[in-house]
Amino acid sequence: MKKNKSMYRSHHCGELRSAHAGTTVQLSGWTARTRDKGFVLWIDIRDRFGITQLVLDEKRTSKDLLEKARGIGRETVIQISGTVLEREAKNPNIPTGDIEVLVSDISVLNKAQTPPFTIEDNTDGGDDLRMKYRYLDIRRKPVQQSLLFRSKVALLVRNFLAKHEFVEVETPYLIKSTPEGARDFVVPSRMNKGQFYALPQSPQTFKQLLMVGGMDKYFQLVKCFRDEDLRADRQPEFTQIDCELSFMHQKDIMACFEELLAHLLKEIHGISPKAFPVITYENAIKTYGNDKPDIRFGMTFCELNEQAQNKGFQVFDAQELVVGIAVPGAANWSRKQIDSWINWVRRSQVGANGLVWVKCNTDGTFKSSVDKFFDRDALASWATACEAKAGDLMLVMAGNATQTRTQLSALRMALAEQLGLRNPNEFAALWVVDFPLFEEDEETGELHAMHHPFTAPKPEDLSKLESNPTEVVAQAYDLVLNGNEIGGGSIRIHDRPTQEKMLSLLGFSEEEAKAQFGFLMDAFTYGAPPHGGIALGFDRLVAILDGKETIRDYIAFPKNNSGRDVMIDAPAPLDAEQLEELSLIVKPKPE
Repeated sequence: MKKNKSMYRSHHCGELRSAHAGTTVQLSGWTARTRDKGFVLWIDIRDRFGITQLVLDEKRTSKDLLEKARGIGRETVIQISGTVLEREAKNPNIPTGDIEVLVSDISVLNKAQTPPFTIEDNTDGGDDLRMKYRYLDIRRKPVQQSLLFRSKVALLVRNFLAKHEFVEVETPYLIKSTPEGARDFVVPSRMNKGQFYALPQSPQTFKQLLMVGGMDKYFQLVKCFRDEDLRADRQPEFTQIDCELSFMHQKDIMACFEELLAHLLKEIHGISPKAFPVITYENAIKTYGNDKPDIRFGMTFCELNEQAQNKGFQVFDAQELVVGIAVPGAANWSRKQIDSWINWVRRSQVGANGLVWVKCNTDGTFKSSVDKFFDRDALASWATACEAKAGDLMLVMAGNATQTRTQLSALRMALAEQLGLRNPNEFAALWVVDFPLFEEDEETGELHAMHHPFTAPKPEDLSKLESNPTEVVAQAYDLVLNGNEIGGGSIRIHDRPTQEKMLSLLGFSEEEAKAQFGFLMDAFTYGAPPHGGIALGFDRLVAILDGKETIRDYIAFPKNNSGRDVMIDAPAPLDAEQLEELSLIVKPKPE
């Protein structure tokens, strides 16, 4: 961009170097820090590009200008003119640390009140205060860096997909509510009294219709909305890298998006990852206790039914599954340390009854909490099954297979966190495939789609839709990075009879299916190509690529854990006139 002296600035606050010495410049920004020694005054001026030190002193600055500068408080917006000088005492911690600007003129563009917290890297403002004044929080370098990083990743994604012939298409935000998935955010229609739009949880049906329309490769960085409970990696509105492709097999789609993630890792971190491992859903559950395993470290599950049951220890004999992990180098833990983890798994959040522990001592002996029931040979067989080495600690659980694997998975992750095995600067991705098409409600026996009702079964399992739907395997795939699911996708159903059958198995009557998804099934009768796609959680991906797991830091104006925007105080009630116009009645909360 060509410099223009009539502009507010000739340079930004992170631009000036020793080569600019002697140059007359104009800078604009916010006053960050002031240091007044009486005879000399230093002011740091800040914009998003950096900080430049300004100097005024009794020898070279008029008295009026010096007094004017002393009256300028923090976070006031100023414009200055001055001359770049090489600093005597250089500051190697900032890019502009070799220079300072001798101020010849100052204009106050907007005087600021004293901010409610310090605008510095390490602020004294708590989360609630910073969210209330988010526009001030954004001035802080860590927040700006997070938002700039997000912008960088978005550009890399867009450029990659454009290079691979994807077309960016915007899909509607005002759509129809569907009963599948999380709760919808609904929007009343003024023009259609008593009727409601819904905000999309995903543009799923629209991107499939784009494939019917012949667009071939679609993408969108799209806002999605889910009215569900919040946590560190979840917001009521979030962004997806949403993609759909025609005439592609599952392996082709997986290869394309593996290349995308590898490209991001290369461009951002200079890492060229090897081919991503591919494991089945069943193996993921049996080996790691969940379908989004962190493979940066070991501690894989070892099933011990054969080695540990029918030995007279009722705690094991009466259970469906006995399973353990080997904690590396933990045989030297004290009983107090081990007991703390036993108490940890007994917490209501985990819900286990306890742990059995076995120390694999360096001298080849074993010490355990079940020495009365198992001799050395028995414990040695456990160690063999768990691939436990001398110096390791085995931790073993027993109970219902599903619950116990979930509990042990939570323990595995917590141990890895404490042992420093989850290195945020290390990246390990994998694919999880061959998910069940359906989940069965244990109480009601009702079927639910594990991914969504448009996921295609494996061709060889089509006949099982009639005979044994719970055994049907889906053409679905999840992309996992550092123990986080960052994307999920599937080959879609593209013919009407299969889609009708799928909806029927999910409990839709013929009339309900037509009312909810008739438009999609009609489209399938006009020549729908084989197609599939994937959606990557953009907020979560950005956070992980930056070595974090909390997505809120990468969203300019996030909601709090109650789903509120405390800055603008939303959501908020409507006045009586608006409610009447929308034909809405708000019932008072019961006392």
